[in-house]
Amino acid sequence: MSVDPLVVHVAKLRRVAGTRWHEVRRGPADPEGALRPASPADSRIAEGAEIECDVVLQSFDGGVMATGTVQAPWAGVCRRCTAPVGGTLSVPVRERFTEPGPRYGDPEDDEAYPIVDDELDLGPMARESVLLELPLAPLCREDCRGLCPQCGADRNAAECGCVTPVDPRWANLDVLRSAR
Repeated sequence: MSVDPLVVHVAKLRRVAGTRWHEVRRGPADPEGALRPASPADSRIAEGAEIECDVVLQSFDGGVMATGTVQAPWAGVCRRCTAPVGGTLSVPVRERFTEPGPRYGDPEDDEAYPIVDDELDLGPMARESVLLELPLAPLCREDCRGLCPQCGADRNAAECGCVTPVDPRWANLDVLRSAR
């Protein structure tokens, strides 16, 4: 039986409301392989990476509040030049963990993570937080010039010398440009 490093036993913490613990936990970012991107161009959590949760757990009547940051490495493709890009996401989190049941609220409370057998799993909170912050269209750098639409050369490396073709629908207006 393997122990999940993102699971925290909170029985002692919950004995007195207001008790606080600082936890730093690291665990696999995608143990089931469920976070794979839909296409190779989508941003993703780096394969084989670990997520780090640095949170303060504070008990309240009926649950635990987790406040802190989640960090994970990410990888993607530049939207202009298709170069590989990546970095580390640092996401602030503030989430509730409660026991399901009528005493502590609605069993279908979508805004709280469950506490099961006095254990809370930081993994789902961490993975969801990082997934929501992945860049949709990353850039390798702010001044990326992209690829030439005619020959496909990387304009960041060198000029290709291609001339933009003239659109015959606008050719008559080119006379106005040369008159300046």
